[in-house]
Amino acid sequence: MKEGKAVEAPWISSPSPSLTQRFPRPIDRAGRPLRVSELLWISLYWFASSFQWGALLAVVLPAEVLRFAPEAQKGSYLAVLFAAGAVIALVMSPLAGAWSDRCTLALGRRRPFIVLGTLINCGGLVGMHAASSFPWFLGAFLVVQMANNLAAGAFHGLLPDKVPPAQRGLGSGLMGLLMMLGTIAAAVASGRLVGQGQTGSVYWLIAIVLLAGMTLTLWKVREEPLEVAPPWRLLAFVRSLWIDPRQYPDFAWMFATRGLVMLGYYTLLAFLQFFVKDTLHLAPSQAAQTTGFLSAVAVAAGTVVAVAAGWASDRVGRKAIVSIAGTFLAATCFGLLVQPPLWVLVGVAVLFGIGSGAYTSVDWALAIDVLPSANSAAKDLGVWAVANTLPQVLAPLVAGPILDHYNRQASNFGYTVIFSSAIIYIALGS
Repeated sequence: MKEGKAVEAPWISSPSPSLTQRFPRPIDRAGRPLRVSELLWISLYWFASSFQWGALLAVVLPAEVLRFAPEAQKGSYLAVLFAAGAVIALVMSPLAGAWSDRCTLALGRRRPFIVLGTLINCGGLVGMHAASSFPWFLGAFLVVQMANNLAAGAFHGLLPDKVPPAQRGLGSGLMGLLMMLGTIAAAVASGRLVGQGQTGSVYWLIAIVLLAGMTLTLWKVREEPLEVAPPWRLLAFVRSLWIDPRQYPDFAWMFATRGLVMLGYYTLLAFLQFFVKDTLHLAPSQAAQTTGFLSAVAVAAGTVVAVAAGWASDRVGRKAIVSIAGTFLAATCFGLLVQPPLWVLVGVAVLFGIGSGAYTSVDWALAIDVLPSANSAAKDLGVWAVANTLPQVLAPLVAGPILDHYNRQASNFGYTVIFSSAIIYIALGS
C-alpha cells in the first residue's frame, strides 16, 4: 500500500488557473508544523461526538429497546434501530463532505456544517427523550444520525486540511485519544444514570457536551474561507462516489479491510448489553451500568496506547500497526465465547481496549495517506466512512435474527454464534 497521490476532483468542473491557486488549497495546507495544543483543538469535536455515540450505542439504545420490545424480539428491534440509522449515515456523510469541500461561507468550509449539524442533533435528542412509542423513537434517532453525520462529514476534512503529512500519525493518535476519552466519560456517566433509572438525563447531558464541543471548535479552529466555488456537476459527483479499485487499489484495500473489522466490532458492540444481562443474569438497569463500566475499562486501556501508536506510525509505517492491532482484537474476543464471569470480562475488556486503541489511532492516518484526491478530502473521507457505517447496517441485520433464533434453541447459544462470526470478520480484515 502506497501513499495516495493528489489528483483533481472529478466532480468539479475544470477551474481557471487563478481559481486553481485558490481552490482547494487554503493557508491551512501550507505545511507548517503544528503545536500539540493546535492538534488537540482540531480534534476536540471528536470528544463530543464520541461522547454521544459512546452513550447511545453501548448503553442507551439497548436499554431503550427493552422499554419498547418484547423480550424474545429484542435482537430484531435493535437490528432495525441500528440498521436504519446507519443507512442515513451512509448517504449523509459523503454528501456533507462534498458540500463542505466547496463551501464559500466566511466561517470556513467545515465549521458551518458543524454548527448546523450539532443544533439539529440536539433537537433529535430531545425527540428521543420525549418518545412514547418505538416508531417515534426511531424517527428521532434518524434525525440524530442525519445531523451528526452532517457535522462529522465536514469535520473529517479538518485533519487533512490543517495537519501536514509528517504529523498525521500524531494528529490521528491525539484524535483517537480524545475519541476514547469521550467514550470513557460517556460509558461511565450513561451507565450510572441508566442504572439509576435516569435515562432521560443522558440525552440532556449529551446535548450539553455537543454544544460545548461545537463552541470550542468555533473559537479555537480557524479556517481560510474558500473565495470561489467551482461549478457543481451532480452526475459527475454521483459518479465520483465510486472510487475505482483498479485506479486506487490502496484506498480499496483500506476500505475493505476496515469494513470487515468494523463488521466484527459492531456485532460485538450492538449486543454486548444483552450479553451481559443474559449471561450474568442481571436486571436491565444493572446490565446497563455493568456495560458502561466494561466499555469504560476497554477505552481506558486503549488510551494508554493511542497516542504512542499514532506517533510510532509516523516513523515505522502504519500498515503493520493496523494489522497487528486488528489481529490482537480478534484473539481477545475468544474470551467472550465461554460466557465468562464478570472478573474475566474485565480482563477481556482491557485487552480488547489495547487493540482497539492502537487500531483506531492509526487507521485514520492510514486512510488519509491513501486518499484518491487531496482536492476533495472531506468527500473521499465520507466515502471511506461508509466502511464504518455500512457494517452498522449489516451487523445487526445479520446478527439480530440469528441471536433470537439460536437463543430460542438453547439458552444464550446465540451469543456464541454471533460472537464467533465477529472474530472471523476481524481476523479477515486484519
